[in-house]
Amino acid sequence: MNTCNVQVHTEREGLMHISTRILFASALLLAPLAVQADDHRTQAPEGAAVYFLTPADGATVESPVLVRFGLSGMGVAPAGTEKEKTGHHHLLIDQTLEDQDSAIPSDETHRHFGGGQTETAVELAPGSHTLQLVLGDHNHIPHQPPVMSDVITITVE
Repeated sequence: MNTCNVQVHTEREGLMHISTRILFASALLLAPLAVQADDHRTQAPEGAAVYFLTPADGATVESPVLVRFGLSGMGVAPAGTEKEKTGHHHLLIDQTLEDQDSAIPSDETHRHFGGGQTETAVELAPGSHTLQLVLGDHNHIPHQPPVMSDVITITVE
């Protein structure tokens, strides 16, 4: 083997060693970010539950529909109030919540009750409708695990 080949081989090994070190250091630096991605959701206490006081699943009602929210294992706090074991209600109308890692949208089918309200009167067109309650944290993000009611179906006459 000539001197030139030995030098190239040694330089290549040195570069591979440096590349391995850089890759390892990058993994160490980025690992906390992967954990942090899951950490943005507020923890819900075990057994926390949100549910409908009214209307009952299968009820036939008139519009406006009086909807009363029930909550156990947690307290209600207005949006923006970062307090352990609390949240505020969101009412999903004819909608499901697909993305549980982001803030709940605010529109006609995703109603926010950021003032800490525990009931509302909702104008609904005649027909069948689904309702679901979701508790959101101070940033309107569902807790971990999500505190969500069963989906109920009502008929508006």
